[in-house]
Amino acid sequence: MTDIRQLIAESKRYNLHSHTEFCDGRATMEAFARKALELGYDLYGFSPHSPVPIESPCNMHRDKVERYLAEIDRLNAEYGDRCRFLAGMEVDYLGSLWGPTNEYIAGLPLDYRIGSVHFIPTPDGKLVDCDGSHERFAGYLERYFENDLRYVVDRYFTLMTEMVEAGGFDIVGHLDKIADNASSVSPGIEDEPWFIANVNRLLDAIISSGVIVEINTKKFAQYNRLFPSPRYWKRLIDGGTTLIVNSDAHVPALIEASRDDVIKMLDNVARHQG
Repeated sequence: MTDIRQLIAESKRYNLHSHTEFCDGRATMEAFARKALELGYDLYGFSPHSPVPIESPCNMHRDKVERYLAEIDRLNAEYGDRCRFLAGMEVDYLGSLWGPTNEYIAGLPLDYRIGSVHFIPTPDGKLVDCDGSHERFAGYLERYFENDLRYVVDRYFTLMTEMVEAGGFDIVGHLDKIADNASSVSPGIEDEPWFIANVNRLLDAIISSGVIVEINTKKFAQYNRLFPSPRYWKRLIDGGTTLIVNSDAHVPALIEASRDDVIKMLDNVARHQG
């Protein structure tokens, strides 16, 4: 078992969330590896979206998993004296249908697993990808959920909390990411008491579980968005949660994606803990 906490304690030149041609990324693993080497990384993890038992253009197909793992071995054989490459996977939690505890996922020889929620079930059970652009989200909200934004947000946080309680993974992915799309439809929603209560229930579960939480920097430079919101960092730190900083890059040029700035922000919060 790979000790993620120990590895990130040894160096801040790491990144454990990225997507390549094996899912919805737009470059090869080789291209990402070369960029990581150029940037002086000591540790670089790949995390393709896991296979899922539904149709999804963003998720890795099962028949590519063996080739993905072989490519990790090849990169380590070629470049491992300069940077260690880890085999991760971002596993979609689909309730009882699929998740990190699934026998297939649990049996894969991975260094770590990120647990995330992207799909929200409609009242009649259809799974809808509620990630993506603001425009797409607004369209899906009307088409599949009759513009019931609270239903979508409540279901998102319920699924995230269930996933944390079920376990089987190492890192919580972008834990409040639904806030971005929800706020595009209803500005100020993150300050609503019911929204905050949803987040707090999830944070309680995370602190109790001891799982690692990523601070996802993907949208910081363009939208001033971090997941989780900085308003929750101190509570997580006070609860003993390990926070790491990942860029969720889909192209090599965005591997850094504000990581240095956010690491400084996190260090500042940690220094003023208590």
